[in-house]
Amino acid sequence: MAAIPYEDNIAKPLWLPRHQEKLAEVAKRGDEIRLVFIGDSIIHAWEDFGESAWHAHFAMYGALNLGFGGDRTEHALWRVANGELDGLNSQVVVLMIGTNNTGHRKDPADYTARAITLLVDEIHQRLPNAHILLHAIFPRGKTASDPLRSLNNEINRQIQHLEQRVYVTWLDFTHLFLQSDGSLSREIMDDYLHPNANQYPRWAAALQPHIKQYLKK
Repeated sequence: MAAIPYEDNIAKPLWLPRHQEKLAEVAKRGDEIRLVFIGDSIIHAWEDFGESAWHAHFAMYGALNLGFGGDRTEHALWRVANGELDGLNSQVVVLMIGTNNTGHRKDPADYTARAITLLVDEIHQRLPNAHILLHAIFPRGKTASDPLRSLNNEINRQIQHLEQRVYVTWLDFTHLFLQSDGSLSREIMDDYLHPNANQYPRWAAALQPHIKQYLKK
């Protein structure tokens, strides 16, 4: 299931309306969208408590947020296959997906890694001139021994090789979030999964130089 594009219109009643809104945004702003973010609720939250950092660091690139709360890999695959990148000529795509495959179903790491690889392929097919900034899935769980953290770590291990592609850069920002003993603090992620509002400016500052590197003048 992780690698099969899937339309989730039952469990998430606002999901398809958001997809339609994003299609309309792409149609309206297409020429100005140089930067695209794709992912789940962690990406979606740039529109919420990450909003000020988004405007400070990314809005000048005409950035488009294609983060959808609750998305797994199959949902992102469906969205990309169903128009969310159509007609764009964006130069940079920021991608992070997979932690919901871990948390919702405990998908085997190789299933999720294969699906992320397919998503990278799909993005490159639709935006062949774009550089993909592929994020390591953020750490989750209170301690380093948390089984869901370990599963995410294994997915990351299996997708890191994608950086061998000339159009992919691997970004691992784990160090921004973990304590020296490998634990997560509630001051960083109060649910041990989603970065708190005060983490989005730190993430933006770390990410922006990589975005600027691949944006054409």
